[in-house]
Amino acid sequence: MLIGCPKEIKPQEFRVGMTPAAAQEAIAAGHTVIIETNAGLGSGFTDDDYTAAGAGIVDTAAEIFATAEMVVKVKEPQPSERKQLRENQVLFTYLHLAPDPDQTRDLLDSGCTAIAYETVTDANGGLPLLAPMSEVAGRLAPQVGAWTLQKANGGLGVLMGGVPGVRPANVVIIGGGVVGTAAARVAVGMGANVTVMDRSIPRMSYLDDIFQGRLTTQYSNAAGLASRLPTADMVIGAVLIHGAAAPKLVTRAQLSIMQPGAVIVDVAIDQGGCFETSRATTHQDPIYAVDGVMHYCVANMPGAVARTSTIALGNATLPFLMRLANKGWRQACDEDEHLLHGLNVHAGNLTYEAVGTALNLPVISAREALRL
Repeated sequence: MLIGCPKEIKPQEFRVGMTPAAAQEAIAAGHTVIIETNAGLGSGFTDDDYTAAGAGIVDTAAEIFATAEMVVKVKEPQPSERKQLRENQVLFTYLHLAPDPDQTRDLLDSGCTAIAYETVTDANGGLPLLAPMSEVAGRLAPQVGAWTLQKANGGLGVLMGGVPGVRPANVVIIGGGVVGTAAARVAVGMGANVTVMDRSIPRMSYLDDIFQGRLTTQYSNAAGLASRLPTADMVIGAVLIHGAAAPKLVTRAQLSIMQPGAVIVDVAIDQGGCFETSRATTHQDPIYAVDGVMHYCVANMPGAVARTSTIALGNATLPFLMRLANKGWRQACDEDEHLLHGLNVHAGNLTYEAVGTALNLPVISAREALRL
C-alpha cells in the first residue's frame, strides 16, 4: 500500500501523523511511505530522518492526496485538504465530526473512507487512540490554566500552590476519566486544592484510592457543580461522550456566580466544548474573556508539546495503521470490531450513530458499509 503523510496545516499544529520509526516499520512490511517535505520539523524530525527510514519525500501535499491509498494525519482535514480527498482513499486521523457539519458534509461528498482515531475502541471499553492525547491534554490543562490565572493574562493572580499563610488555588475538574485524572495528578502536584466531579461511584472510589485523600471527589450534578463555581479559581472541563458532542454543563448565566478572573480550561473543545461560552482558540491567541471569566479553549492542546505528543500518538496508532495497510481497510475492520468502531464515513455514507444524532443526518451501520 502507498501510505502518505502530509504536513499539518491547522494553525499552530506542530505534530505529524507518522514518525520515522512508524515509516520504517511500514516499509519493512512491504509498503511505500511518502512524507511531505518538512512535515516532521515541528516534532523534531527532519526529512533526513525519514529518508534514513526508507520513506520518500515529496514537495507538496497535493502529491500525497493525488497518489496515496491511505492518508495518515493528526488533525481533521482542513477545507483545502478535504477538496483533495477522493473515492477509494482511506483517511486515518482525528475527525471530531459531531460539532463540525462542514467537515462532515465535505467528507461525505468526497466519497473517501474516513476512520477516526477518537472512536476506535478496545476490549475494556476505552479509546486507545484518544487516550494518549487525552493524557497529554489533561496534564497540560493545569499548566496552561495556571498561566491564564496570572494577573497579566487577565486571571485572578492566584498561585496554584499558594504560599504559607495564603490558600492555594481551588481547582474543579469536571470528569474523572483519562483527561480528568491526568489533570488532577498535575494540579495536586502543583499544590492546588482539587475537586474532581464525576457520575461514576466506582471511578470516584478509584480516584480516592490512588490519590490517598489528596483531592476531594464529588458526585457531578447541576446543584453540586453550581455550589463549586463561586469559589473555583479554575474549572477544567474534561467530559467526553464517545464520538458525540460534549454536553454543555456550565451556562453563560452561571459565569455571573464565578469570580472575575477565574479561569475555564475546556479540554472538550474538539467535541464542541462543555461550557456554553466556549469557542475554539489557537496557541497563537489562546484565551478570551466572557463576563470577566477567562477561557482557554485551544482545540489542539497537545500540539504545544509536539515532540512528546507525536511519539505518544505514533505508539498508539501504529498497530492499527499496520492492520489497515497489511489487510486493507475492509478486511482489517471486518476482523476487528474495535477498529470498525473507528469507521465514520464511507462512500458518501455516515457510519457513526452519535455523529448522525448530533448533526441530524442519516446513518448506516459500519457493518453495512463494509458491503458497499
